[in-house]
Amino acid sequence: MTRTRPTTRKALLTLHLVTSLGWLGTDLVLLTLSIAVLRGADPAVVYPVAALVGTTLFAPLSVLTWVVGVASALLTPWGLLRHRWVLVKLVITTVMVLLVLFLLTPNLRAAGDLGAALPPEDRADLVIAPAVSTSLMVVATVLSTYKPWGRLRRATPGGTRRTPASAGRGAA
Repeated sequence: MTRTRPTTRKALLTLHLVTSLGWLGTDLVLLTLSIAVLRGADPAVVYPVAALVGTTLFAPLSVLTWVVGVASALLTPWGLLRHRWVLVKLVITTVMVLLVLFLLTPNLRAAGDLGAALPPEDRADLVIAPAVSTSLMVVATVLSTYKPWGRLRRATPGGTRRTPASAGRGAA
């Protein structure tokens, strides 16, 4: 692990919080816009706005959140592969970023182009995707807050790993 000053760690944490909250807020905007269409708002007006929000805010914030999160893990005592909760957050965020970049963003662009001509089943997908991603962001927030499950591996001072079978043995 690289030693970082407390001010650097706090700056990374602040940046991670700001980007994550921006990503969550933008996700909630996309969810709100998609629900508005299902409730009768004009898709020819709403979907181009959703496409703009998705491509100029949501996609870049997802990547930035991932980059800052990885940097924070690597440059702070939490580490990237030391704690299960960090690893689970990394997996959740990585999957979400890939889905945003390769599935949601193209779908938002298509919806922006089609407007009212977008088929009803595709309209439902534009509600489901941000609803699921909002839920996953809440899960990631809970993991960050409660830090469950402990470390991935526990090393003994000598650098060897102790197992329950070897813990009872030893020099007397």
